[in-house]
Amino acid sequence: MSCHFKSYITTPIYYVNDIAHIGHAYTTIIADSLARYARLIGQETFFLTGTDEHGQKIEESAKLRGKEPQAYADEISATFKNLWDDFDISYDKFIRTTDKDHKIGVQKAFTTMHKRGDIYKDKYKGHYCISCETFFPKTQLVDDEFCPECGKSTSIVEEESYFFRLSAYQDKLLAWYENNPDCILPKSKRNEVIRFVEGGLEDLSITRTSFDWGVKLPDDFNDSKHVMYVWLDALMNYVTALGYGTDDKNMDFWPARVQLIGKDILRFHAIYWPAFLMSLDLPLPKHIGAHGWWTRNGEKMSKSKGNVVNPREVADAYGLENFRYFMLREVPFGGDGDFSQKALIDRINSDLGNDLGNLLNRLIGMSGKYFDGRVESDKVANHYQAELNEVNESLAKLEPMLFELQIHRYLEELWRPLSVANKAIDKYQPWTMMKEDRIEETMALNGLIATILAKVSIMLHAIMPKTTQNIAMALGFEINPESFVKLIRNDEILETFIIEKIPPLFPRVEEELIVEIKPEKVEKATVKKESKKEDKNEGVALIGIDQFFQTSLKIGTVVGAEEVSKSKKLLLLQVDIGEDKPRQVVAGIKEWYSAQDILNTQVCVVANLQPAKLMGMKSEGMLLAAKDADGLCLIRPEKPKTTGTSIS
Repeated sequence: MSCHFKSYITTPIYYVNDIAHIGHAYTTIIADSLARYARLIGQETFFLTGTDEHGQKIEESAKLRGKEPQAYADEISATFKNLWDDFDISYDKFIRTTDKDHKIGVQKAFTTMHKRGDIYKDKYKGHYCISCETFFPKTQLVDDEFCPECGKSTSIVEEESYFFRLSAYQDKLLAWYENNPDCILPKSKRNEVIRFVEGGLEDLSITRTSFDWGVKLPDDFNDSKHVMYVWLDALMNYVTALGYGTDDKNMDFWPARVQLIGKDILRFHAIYWPAFLMSLDLPLPKHIGAHGWWTRNGEKMSKSKGNVVNPREVADAYGLENFRYFMLREVPFGGDGDFSQKALIDRINSDLGNDLGNLLNRLIGMSGKYFDGRVESDKVANHYQAELNEVNESLAKLEPMLFELQIHRYLEELWRPLSVANKAIDKYQPWTMMKEDRIEETMALNGLIATILAKVSIMLHAIMPKTTQNIAMALGFEINPESFVKLIRNDEILETFIIEKIPPLFPRVEEELIVEIKPEKVEKATVKKESKKEDKNEGVALIGIDQFFQTSLKIGTVVGAEEVSKSKKLLLLQVDIGEDKPRQVVAGIKEWYSAQDILNTQVCVVANLQPAKLMGMKSEGMLLAAKDADGLCLIRPEKPKTTGTSIS
């Protein structure tokens, strides 16, 4: 495949009304895997992610928090960028719709569409959902009032607006869907879009005058009361990130190879976006992939239930790469997925531990026992050509699956070579062959196992980059475009090497590492409103003084502190709270405190929490801290106090 082929991979830009959740992580990990694979096979690759920061919802959220919209957007956008950086997401650009160049590009697009005759000014009256930033015809409302998408109440809005002639593109859109059967994935989603468009398209209101937080119209229009509709603004990010409207320096990456989205924003990306591109005479993306939603233990996630999955918490507890594998293997793309710790543990112990990790351990053991760690593969074809053929046939099927977003099938097929390798050991029994002095066959079997592991690690590299580099190090080669061509494209085998002993890649997980609070076990506090002056507590569960004193808070002295080597966040502390021996506390404060900083200082400890496990380490308490946009600081006594003193 030519190295001049360009791959442009995008995530949706995430709306800054809350911090990142598991759905955001899922989309971003898929995009990261596609981008890593494209780079591995020698393609020039541009991977875009970012945040969507305009609109009435952001303006109102900022006001509720007593902040300016820009300050609020800065704060939430940073949480996304920091998470992706901590997750080693290999994006080439993190775009924000408040970026100056983006605004310039959006204004250019508006002017171009207007000159073409696709934008006109009129008045609009309709049912508007602030949460979805969308007008809905009355026929689509639930009980003539509620939004069909989110269920919230709509309001009648009448205002002057600029409109995009979406209706003019109905036939062109239908032709695109017809002529490009893979343009929307999975194909069932394409059928949904076709049915919607065949029902008739109305022109689209693309400006607002009822709020101010957005991209203004170009100065030429002399119409400053209008700001652009959030979806016109947001969708244009995919080309403004490449320089559209400014320097065009990366526009040769357009059209996108894969644009990943959640199924809830499919209509905007599969109807509005291609229509905008047609109006701008820009090519249409090759694939728009819409994934499903995630539930937790079979239930829809919600803050009120306390069951929203925090991707950082899961990655810290179980390992980032194990989390990546689980997310991409567990559910077919496009379907809804269910997150449970049991399912994650099963994947770690079975797929990763037994099938992959144990195979490497067996190779290290056999090579060390029989050949002082030396592995030769030159005689593999003489003895195990059938196994080698089966492996190469499986690997040849993989690449199309990846870019057609059949990622669970990709990983399922990738595990077949591991099954071939494990069965070969059981079938040929190297321990028996060595007793019979069949040394060449035994060495060739080791070469077969090593070659299979090398090939699998190359094809798994995009999903688990650090794990596979460790495997490659043990096998004496590097994962790069050259080894990809040699071992995958050309079906070659590993050269002779001395195997390096490495620790087990996937230690067995025996129990759930994150303590889950069951909603039915949480005592619900009822709040009685006695006067309007108490309304500020609305939405806050008030508790009685007796409930408060059920929490045991104590002064502790940190008598031991060390970094958790595989974590960017965690310190392992020994905290004396006046008991017979110190408590072990695993605290996620390494970003703000070093082990040396905190040693021999005093902290406030929640002393009667049920013990939990983080990254396999028992934690017997929690430190009190406060965190805002400026970072985190520990809550400490103003003056030194006797260790174990109760806080009241």
